[in-house]
Amino acid sequence: MKILVVAATRAELTGLYETFGLPEDNFVQTPEFDVLITGVGMTATAFALGQHLSKDYRLVLNLGIAGCYDFSIPLGSLLNITADEFSELGAEDKEEFLSIDTLGFGTSHFTSGEPVKSPLLDHLKKVNGITVNKVHGNKNSIAAIRSRLQPITESMEGAAVFYCCAQTAIPCLQIRSISNYVEERNRESWKIGLAIKNLNQWAIEFLTKD
Repeated sequence: MKILVVAATRAELTGLYETFGLPEDNFVQTPEFDVLITGVGMTATAFALGQHLSKDYRLVLNLGIAGCYDFSIPLGSLLNITADEFSELGAEDKEEFLSIDTLGFGTSHFTSGEPVKSPLLDHLKKVNGITVNKVHGNKNSIAAIRSRLQPITESMEGAAVFYCCAQTAIPCLQIRSISNYVEERNRESWKIGLAIKNLNQWAIEFLTKD
């Protein structure tokens, strides 16, 4: 069975597309792995996976860049997101946030599932992330989410991929490369190019040696 590589945008997988000579399509099939570009956000991600995810895949590899709450982690670093959460799924009760778990309507927290063994994972730090509709860029909201969930990373798709994989009992890896810190919006400090370069180098090696 093959691996399904999932990313929000083709730009995040530029090196992978070039190395393997893949056509610039949103769903590409090869003998060893397939690539699915979902579009940005959890809704687009869930829809795309609903169309393509099946038991034909032994692993889903979710790749992308992410923001980081831990300023001690250098930009461009690769992290293994082993737990992810829909941070906004719930209700407000005055100043308190009630998660969907607390409300009794479901769960907002998901994990990567069955551990995947690979030497290329051994050196990657395992962290928890959150999945958001609106990336944080306000001091007050950043402080609030730090206090409530203590996330290390944030993305706009990760928990949606974990959710889909949990529903189909397919193991998932979420590997994120840190492009920026979660702070008041400061584009001048972002390292998107470096993050994408490092992400693709790792992904190419993983897909070649796995």
